[in-house]
Amino acid sequence: MAKSRTEFLCRECGANHPKWLGKCPDCGAWDSLEKFTVEAEAAKAGAGPIWGAPTEGADADELARSGIGRAIALGSVPEAMVPRIPTGIGEFDRVLGGGIVPGSVLLIGGDPGIGKSTLLMQAAASIAARGGSALYASSEESPQQVRLRAERLEAVVKAGGAAALGERLLVLGETNVARIVEQARRSKPTVVLVDSIQLVHRADVSAAPGSIAQLRRCCLDLVGLAKSTGASVMVVGHVTKEGALAGPKLLEHLVDVVLSFEGDRHSAVRVVRGVKNRFGSTQEIGLFEMRGDGLAEVESVRVPLTGGPAAPGCAFVSTMAGTRCLLGEIHALVATGFLGSAKRRASGLDASRLAMLIAVLEKHGGLRLADQDVFAQSLGGLKIAEPAADLAVALAISGAFLHRALPQGTVAIGEVGLTGELRTVPQIEQRVHESLRRGARVVLVPASARISDSARPQRGECASDAQIVKVGTIARALEFLTPSQRTLAAEPKPSRTATPAADRSPEGTRRAGSGAASGPPIG
Repeated sequence: MAKSRTEFLCRECGANHPKWLGKCPDCGAWDSLEKFTVEAEAAKAGAGPIWGAPTEGADADELARSGIGRAIALGSVPEAMVPRIPTGIGEFDRVLGGGIVPGSVLLIGGDPGIGKSTLLMQAAASIAARGGSALYASSEESPQQVRLRAERLEAVVKAGGAAALGERLLVLGETNVARIVEQARRSKPTVVLVDSIQLVHRADVSAAPGSIAQLRRCCLDLVGLAKSTGASVMVVGHVTKEGALAGPKLLEHLVDVVLSFEGDRHSAVRVVRGVKNRFGSTQEIGLFEMRGDGLAEVESVRVPLTGGPAAPGCAFVSTMAGTRCLLGEIHALVATGFLGSAKRRASGLDASRLAMLIAVLEKHGGLRLADQDVFAQSLGGLKIAEPAADLAVALAISGAFLHRALPQGTVAIGEVGLTGELRTVPQIEQRVHESLRRGARVVLVPASARISDSARPQRGECASDAQIVKVGTIARALEFLTPSQRTLAAEPKPSRTATPAADRSPEGTRRAGSGAASGPPIG
């Protein structure tokens, strides 16, 4: 019977320890060591290099004489011009940096049912339709189930047709990683897709699929396959209830690209974000829309800049996601709360920054929000965390509190400081250009922003009456809030202590927020 030994693996950094410790000595994480058993034969087989030739004894001398194991100067290293493999899905290629790098390993994670398998199947069919070959190894479905799902996807049928589904797109229903690797070596595909890493296993590791020992060994085998054959490997990973990739952090360290597939079950918009990318930027995002026939690319989240009536508590912002510019819609709701226990809730926005903006509005905008519950959210599934959305969030909160709205087609861009001053943001010209091109009529920017004439689109691409307005302070920005049509129809006649609609100064706003109690003393 094979002997085995017990080791403890840190799920944060992947370090091995012979005994359990409360704190990992390598990364300092508490209670992160998990127990797993290693067979003697498996440990001996995995002691050598994952790929390449042995480096001991006579073999090491031979490698040294051939110059393989000798260090050379960085300037003497020849340039490797490796063309990327386009997937045919523009939004997916944008996140990857232009396509898949041959010989790389990609890990994509997301919630159950978010569309990970659908995205990989469409990418595999598109690669097969472009003359490449793909091996789809599914450990969760049988080949018959994979075919039924592929035939339901209109994008797969249009991209590949019978040729892609019949010859260049191979399907393998297998849970043994050794058989998957052997089949990939025989068929020599351009891309190998494994769905999912949590359900594949090695027969020589006495642990259940999905355990730390199995995940570690299976991922090492797939990385060795990519480096030795040059085929790109795309792996699907499950996530925990906290939203992190299941398994040790070693998985993210081993692979070249880590993508996060996010979305709301109640929304059709899906977002692919780059968490790690050795061959490109991690600031890019890809937008998709889940439909009955698969995932469809979305150029931008649709926002109604023009058409309907302006509503209090609504504002638009031009936000950057890598090199692309997106228009986001921000909604705010202000309701009566209790002094000392007022709620501050944010969805898709930075909660700490929301609390800071509320304090700025109280100090420099004249609004009394200490006893008001404030809720703010970003619509369309976008997560906006950059300071450029400060002005839009502040105007949305102020409009909801004062029952006033921004003029139709207004986009607000700017960072709000603690002194109430508006500061410019990076790539301001690109933001203004995209806002005007998408139908904005008024773009509010900080007074310190430098905008050239090239930021304005050409004639015909924007409204003829579109204008760029510079604002210096948050108090000056609040003057653009005007009573909307629905507010005028619903509000009763103002009382003697109400603030006139024309008085939009910070002093008048302060009197309106505090009521009659802040008026002049009686007697």
